[in-house]
Amino acid sequence: MAEETSDDTAPFLAAAPDLAAAVCAWLAALGGERRLSANTLEAYGRDIRQWLAFSSEHLGGAPTLADIADLRPADLRAFLARRRRDGAGDRTAARALAAIRSLSRHLERHHGINGAAIRALAGPRLKPGLPKPLSVADAARVTDLAGEDAVEPWIAARDAAVMLLLYGAGLRIGEALALTADDLPAASVKTLRVTGKGGKTRIVPILPVVLDAIAAYRRLCPYGVGGDEPIFRGAKGGPLSPRIVQLAMQRMRGALGLPDTATPHALRHSFATHLLSAGGDLRTIQELLGHASLSTTQVYTAVDPARLLEAYHAAHPLAGGR
Repeated sequence: MAEETSDDTAPFLAAAPDLAAAVCAWLAALGGERRLSANTLEAYGRDIRQWLAFSSEHLGGAPTLADIADLRPADLRAFLARRRRDGAGDRTAARALAAIRSLSRHLERHHGINGAAIRALAGPRLKPGLPKPLSVADAARVTDLAGEDAVEPWIAARDAAVMLLLYGAGLRIGEALALTADDLPAASVKTLRVTGKGGKTRIVPILPVVLDAIAAYRRLCPYGVGGDEPIFRGAKGGPLSPRIVQLAMQRMRGALGLPDTATPHALRHSFATHLLSAGGDLRTIQELLGHASLSTTQVYTAVDPARLLEAYHAAHPLAGGR
């Protein structure tokens, strides 16, 4: 079956006509079938144009589909080295390689081009980016409005309880969704037993507002939520999927005008960051988050430089002068 292609190959003049047409068809497929955003498509197209321009110079002529089939890992390493000399950082280089790999998969499926050389090349190792917590005001808005677009009152109560567990208790989304009735505290107890990574259990103080939200959800939930089964249920009664929580947060981002970084996990970041900004110490926050290493907590929390200076001047023996 012939592949549908676009005649608009002008942006890829550094490639031979057969390869330029294939690149246009690949971008059309990304935008149509996979529905990638316009910004992502623009970035991928720019990366491929740079690669084709380099390849034209590197190979001594406009590359064809046959040339792509003959590529070696060394050819791709040379391209990445050029990008680095031009000032590209690790993330830019990684995105360029991702674009080339995506194009290679398309060429394999539709043109029988062997992409082994491209698959064999390891990308740059990326350092984890710093977390981006919500502001105190935005975190409060999320927890206040969670579930407002739900069609069923019990689902609205469920979403509100989950969001409050993430921000009010600093739980990972998997920890929140794994909670059972047996994990919940008795009426006179204000702590929650949480099973985290590696099966390790920790005790987390829990605010009355969070307990009230969980209780409200349990009263409304039409499914049995007792014993050692997860209390948070999906619309059909099965365990609640993290994807449903992510979609709920996505809808709230749109309604509240929040950035894409406002994810369920960002609420946990916000819990840690806001505690630290209010005077909490790293060791305590480490225990609350269930981190094995203090260094993880240090990366996890966003520290206000002004607060660091304030703490320094208030606590250091030499801060008052001699």
